[in-house]
Amino acid sequence: MISLVLMSKNDRNFDDLVRKFDKNIYGTSKGKLRHELLLHQLREHVLTDASMDILDAGGGTGEMTRALLQLGHRVTLNDISSESLLAAQEKCQAFPDVQYLCSSIQEIPKQSSYDLVTCHAVLEWAADQGQLLDDLVSLTKPGGYISLSFYNYHAQLFSNMVYGNFHFVLGGMKKRNQVRLTPHSPITPEKVISMLDKLPVEVVSQSGIRCFHDYVKQKEAIEEKYDELFALELEYGTKEPYMWLGKYFHIIVRVI
Repeated sequence: MISLVLMSKNDRNFDDLVRKFDKNIYGTSKGKLRHELLLHQLREHVLTDASMDILDAGGGTGEMTRALLQLGHRVTLNDISSESLLAAQEKCQAFPDVQYLCSSIQEIPKQSSYDLVTCHAVLEWAADQGQLLDDLVSLTKPGGYISLSFYNYHAQLFSNMVYGNFHFVLGGMKKRNQVRLTPHSPITPEKVISMLDKLPVEVVSQSGIRCFHDYVKQKEAIEEKYDELFALELEYGTKEPYMWLGKYFHIIVRVI
């Protein structure tokens, strides 16, 4: 059952785009690659054989929730979109250890405490990014982990230069008509790291997500040589200078 809680008016709600979102993101190689790279980093640095209590904050239609449930963990899936949670229930119906909470992240009861909080592709949609980071820390047990990924401003600028959108870059990349699936507040990794430095956390890992995929000219090579692409994304996503140009940036921190 989905618990209904008052939603924030300021954060982006995807009720109107749920099916399109699932198709355009997770039904493509870019969504598959992003998901698998995030999951790899979680398995490398955080997830254990012991079952963990996990909050998938802003988890949308439940792609990451399902993967975590398949690994034997207990998951609370939170999202501001009730339509997204209904779609997630369909994906996760085979698993008993899942709860659904329809609310903004800021409205999750602060007495909640999790071994791991995942918050992927949410920060760039938040009305108050600093407050969101504070809330994620407050929802995590001491010694627990936060997995944070977000749309990278550096990659947005770079890709617009590659595609010849020079006027757009010169104008500060301010959109007149917001593309509905393009985040309205991309942020640099450096700024996020600076905000995290002020919180009681320590960085465990950081990596670029999809450093090369979007620039492969021969698109058929992505499907035909996906395993090779994945291996290279994994290798260079943690190395400079490539990591700073990932379409998304991924930081795992441990709460002190």
